[in-house]
Amino acid sequence: MTQSSLHIALISETFPPEINGVANTLGRLCAGLRERGHQLQLVRPRQSGDDGQKSTDELLLTRGWPLPGYPGLQWGQASMHKLVRRWKRRRPDVLYIATEGPLGLSALRAARRLRIPVISGFHTNFQQYSSHYGLGMLTRVLTNYLRWFHNRSQLTLVPSASQSLELQRRSFERVHLLARGVDSQLFHPAKRNAELRRAWGVEDGELAVIHVGRIAAEKNLALLVRSFRALQLRYPEQRLKLIMVGDGPQRSGLQKELPDAVFCGVQRDQALAAHYASGDLFLFPSLSETFGNVLLEALASGLAVVAYDQAAAAQHIRHGHNGALAMPGDEEAFIDSACWLLEDPETLRRVRLNARQHASRQGWPAIVQQFETYLVDTCRSTSALPVTP
Repeated sequence: MTQSSLHIALISETFPPEINGVANTLGRLCAGLRERGHQLQLVRPRQSGDDGQKSTDELLLTRGWPLPGYPGLQWGQASMHKLVRRWKRRRPDVLYIATEGPLGLSALRAARRLRIPVISGFHTNFQQYSSHYGLGMLTRVLTNYLRWFHNRSQLTLVPSASQSLELQRRSFERVHLLARGVDSQLFHPAKRNAELRRAWGVEDGELAVIHVGRIAAEKNLALLVRSFRALQLRYPEQRLKLIMVGDGPQRSGLQKELPDAVFCGVQRDQALAAHYASGDLFLFPSLSETFGNVLLEALASGLAVVAYDQAAAAQHIRHGHNGALAMPGDEEAFIDSACWLLEDPETLRRVRLNARQHASRQGWPAIVQQFETYLVDTCRSTSALPVTP
């Protein structure tokens, strides 16, 4: 370990084994910091699998409330007084607040009362999600709240350069980049499974078009459907099968709209790796990502990826080399990019090889080390604490 050991409190409304990009990232960061000798206290809501587990010095559990529109996810109950008591007894050197719900807000207030330095993470575009759930009127309110929240931390960490620019344009202050990594040994082309492909109904010489993620409005899945149908029309001689990995509120509707598609539900760990590697073309039409961990997982699995030129795709895909990009919102360009990848088998093969080669260099250790540096530097500059109440 290159830095002195810190006592870090991490506050989040979601954490493994819950399945989402935020939980995955936090699990990797926590494991990496512990490996580097730091002490971590996790503050999170109780999960369904806790089975009567009690709080400890390393784990503080709070009550959770269901998050509307997101079955399986929850807000954490505000717990400022509990946090103040806990942190007076054993004061953390620094907090990392990963979510901005009631639990994150109470942690921010407790930290300001005790003058503990805070780093916040901007992991989810909730202000954009509101428009997908008929709550567009709340977009400005949510943006104002998020700006207020993050500007009261010493740093706000974002996963992509495009997200950084967007937040700075909206007057978020002290925004810094913390990229994401991928486990390129777990997500690997060698996990390709012929039996799984046969179970999907995909024979030798046929192609599996795959999507991994939450099946929900904010993922722009109408474009996924349009793109797949365009591929079928453009290449009638090529038998294509659409594979959907994940779950969410739009699943039943899509199953009716796409009766020939295969819906695999939520997959984890080795099974998830096998699903990625057993595909051929990965369509990622989302416009709401702060990063998009699934994109790196797809690249590491040797898939040809089609995405919009933003977030993770802007950082990791070079158009025509290791994937295909379209300008954000240009649906016809997105469809054309998908069709281009299937024009020539050699193009598809080359792009897939380049995708794997690039992703294999995007490991987590360097990300954890950068996160550690942010934490240490913030502890050394506690005099910079904002004084606004």
